[in-house]
Amino acid sequence: MPAKQTNLPVDHGQRLKRALLSLDGLSVGDGFGDNFFTSADVIDLRLDHRDPPPSPWAVTDDTVMALSIVRCLKQSGHIDQDALATAFAREYSRNPHRGYGGMARQILSAIGEGISWKEASRSAFGGQGSCGNGGAMRSAPIGAYFADDYQRVIMEAKASAEVTHFHPDGKTGAVAVALAAAWMVREHKASAQPTHALIEFVLENIPQTETFHGLTKAVDVPLTLSPRSAVSILGNGSRVIASDTVPFCLWCAARHASSYTDAIWATVSGLGDRDTNCAIVGGIVALSAGRDSIPPGWLQAREPIQI
Repeated sequence: MPAKQTNLPVDHGQRLKRALLSLDGLSVGDGFGDNFFTSADVIDLRLDHRDPPPSPWAVTDDTVMALSIVRCLKQSGHIDQDALATAFAREYSRNPHRGYGGMARQILSAIGEGISWKEASRSAFGGQGSCGNGGAMRSAPIGAYFADDYQRVIMEAKASAEVTHFHPDGKTGAVAVALAAAWMVREHKASAQPTHALIEFVLENIPQTETFHGLTKAVDVPLTLSPRSAVSILGNGSRVIASDTVPFCLWCAARHASSYTDAIWATVSGLGDRDTNCAIVGGIVALSAGRDSIPPGWLQAREPIQI
């Protein structure tokens, strides 16, 4: 019999291995961060003693949507927007109680009812499309998979975001995170001192939307500053939009590129959109710090996920 034809890249296995590492970092960060939506006293105590939340750590829509992306990459080797939209809607229908935002609920419900994702995504917010942080929260594995080709990272991350976030800045946020993940794979040196090089690289490769302007501020925020102080300049995702989320997350990733645990503790101390912030940073830093940097106990605490 003739060999089965496939369009998967010859190094698909290695690419997928990187994407799965990013997914583990993302999902552990997601579950960890989601446990910090509790009383201020409990949060302060955990932060003061670096005491992780008790297990189990349920994951949110951040992980569920990232899972759909990784499954799409595993199957096709690229972002198939129609298939991804169907997967997003299917997973939402299976469990809508994963922390989906109001607009995401509307879009995914519409897709599930048979409306084209293009129509559903474009019609959000009176035809402007969503500039939320949902595209960014799930895009790090794309940067991991396509790390050898920055232009492909840009194209695929934009395609992944467009399914639900048609606004230019919603797409820019996803591209910025995916590029940061790819940069960690290719450029980060474990022995290097923390620098703003990651952020500078991203700025060179994204359009000048609001997220771009937020990142220009991040370049000027010293990496020695406390996360709480950085948040007062960069935002922390409280507005649930890309421009209020991505600058702080990339700053945290640059600050702690060699330590997953330090990166996650720093990120969650900034409060705001805790699960999404930790998901973004975790998906990026896992690629530079390595799998061994993710504490085994944290992986065990995270709700089991299956590709």
